[in-house]
Amino acid sequence: MLRMSRLFIALCLALVGCEERPPLPPKEFDGQAALGYLRTQVEFGPRVPGTEGHRRQVEWLEQMLRERADTLIVQAWSHVTAKGDTLPMRNFVARFQPAAADRVLYLAHWDTRPISDGPNSTEPKTPVPGANDGASGTAVLLAVADALKKTPPGIGVDLLFVDGEDYGDFSKQPSDVLIGARWYTKHQPPGPLPRFAVLYDLVADADLQLYQEGNSLTGAPDVVQKVWNVAEQLGYSNYFRPDSAGRHTLTDDHVELQRVGIRAIDVVDFDYPAWHTPEDDLPKVSAASLQIVGDVAMAIIRLEQPAAQRGT
Repeated sequence: MLRMSRLFIALCLALVGCEERPPLPPKEFDGQAALGYLRTQVEFGPRVPGTEGHRRQVEWLEQMLRERADTLIVQAWSHVTAKGDTLPMRNFVARFQPAAADRVLYLAHWDTRPISDGPNSTEPKTPVPGANDGASGTAVLLAVADALKKTPPGIGVDLLFVDGEDYGDFSKQPSDVLIGARWYTKHQPPGPLPRFAVLYDLVADADLQLYQEGNSLTGAPDVVQKVWNVAEQLGYSNYFRPDSAGRHTLTDDHVELQRVGIRAIDVVDFDYPAWHTPEDDLPKVSAASLQIVGDVAMAIIRLEQPAAQRGT
């Protein structure tokens, strides 16, 4: 009797899942364009706050986003570090359909780490190039902006580019990491919170393996399931891996958003040997990986409907 009950429940859940899945929209994300955006960032040099590479990327991002978004909010402030240094910081909030009450938030950090202190690094004093850790999520969001400029979304979409995620020591100087995400939570655009938020970090690894992250599963398990279901429908289960939920539990920008009630998750490939090393450079990333992540990101947006249309 117990075995039959479990089988019946599993069958019912499978049938419900099939009934609830709408047809997927056509693919529109351009992975090659995203790789070009990634390459441009790396060519600026390390994007550490207070450096020339950081300044050049500020100018480039602002120009790129003003050409694409309906509205651009630039959040500019100075951050005083635990050591007393003053850093110029910039967040960018690119808004599509800014008047819409129903919104989705995507975010990525665009800065890079000032030291190569990863477990595989042999040059600890060298800044990280940040091809994957910094440039990849930013490149995905920029190519999403291209698609939304061409075909506006049916709901509101905010693309948040945060600064200062990777500056300090996560264990000893918590005020000097996740700086831009924390600033955003205290200076959000007016209106209700987004339905959910997805952080894209380390998503261009040529050997892409995306596992369901621990704090995401705790804070917004339904959003994790939404993203992984869409990836499965697109045929990307080999990359959005469902077989090791909670393999990594990370302190990342999504945690700051969760603290203010935003249902945020982290799409992140933390199985990346070049993490926080000088080898986090162009040979380690691929347009194919950006394409996979971007296809899923765009499909999620296109499948979301305004509350009036979905009866809620």
